Amino acid sequence: MNSDGHTPARTAAAFSGPELLRRLWPLLCLVAIIVLIGIFAELAPTVVQRRITQGLIYLVAVVGLYVFVGNSGVLAFGNVAFMAIGAYVSALLTMSAGAKGIFLPDLPAWLQTAEWAPLAAAGAGGGIAAIVAFVVGYPLMRLSGISAGIATFAILVVTYVVIGNWSSVTGGQNSLMGLPIYVGPWTAVIGALVAVGIAFAYQESRSALLLRASREDEAAAAASGVNVVRHRLAAFVIGAFLSGVSGVLLAHFLGTVRVETFYLDLTFLIIAMLVIGGMGSLTGAVAGAVVIAALTELLRQAEVGVTIGGVSLAAPGGLGDVVLALLMLLIILFRPKGIAGGKEIPWPFRR
Repeated sequence: MNSDGHTPARTAAAFSGPELLRRLWPLLCLVAIIVLIGIFAELAPTVVQRRITQGLIYLVAVVGLYVFVGNSGVLAFGNVAFMAIGAYVSALLTMSAGAKGIFLPDLPAWLQTAEWAPLAAAGAGGGIAAIVAFVVGYPLMRLSGISAGIATFAILVVTYVVIGNWSSVTGGQNSLMGLPIYVGPWTAVIGALVAVGIAFAYQESRSALLLRASREDEAAAAASGVNVVRHRLAAFVIGAFLSGVSGVLLAHFLGTVRVETFYLDLTFLIIAMLVIGGMGSLTGAVAGAVVIAALTELLRQAEVGVTIGGVSLAAPGGLGDVVLALLMLLIILFRPKGIAGGKEIPWPFRR
């Protein structure tokens, strides 16, 4: 096992049944946790149910960010742009012709009449996000360090500006309403399970192993024949696909899409979830999303306040953002590898 908690990539056929179970143990545990969250959401009040659903959608985005950042070690701030692309593509493909006639009267005729099935539109949203990631990522994956971070942030800004000003197709700064609302707790659970499964399969692949080698020492990996740019690009595209699907789920959970939703606030939240959970492992990505989603809900309830004996007690507005920033600072200072310590859930039995 490597120092980051990942095992070298091998084919499943090389393992016996018990050894394969040990290998898949982190994935099985994460699947069980997500399913239990879905069961809890089913039994919870409607308000809590919606918060859990939204948290699971964010989990998909965090896992998408982990696929690239966790395996490459290169900071990225632009994954929310791919969420926006996925959301708008799905919105344009699933809105009724009547709704498009009201909000987007200048759409091309073929798009004006298009009404795709939700699953096909979700695949298109994730696919278009992946294609855009491939096009913009091909030159950017040669960058490292702060240069790569700034370049990916530029992707976010450009996407925000384009969507916010392309009024004939996206509605500009106005909200697009009338989207089919089909995302509930179990739809979000399925999305999270698919995202975790794809991320786990990728991190066990040879490409991810070579990418993690470049993360530890880029020069040594390149000298050993590793095509760092190609493996970074593969992770970037896969992460963008998952982020695009997350944007699709969010759009069809809210029933509306607006460009302001996919900008700095959501970017900060997704990055905070990954940093606090630990960007070195899939377990950390899931843990960060779950913990921060639960914490933000508790802080939101505190800001709403309670009434005791006729006296209303409420936390000051903005407390959630302050606590989240302080928590991320404390994690960086005292536990740089996050809650999970950069490791996956360990096998509980002796070999």
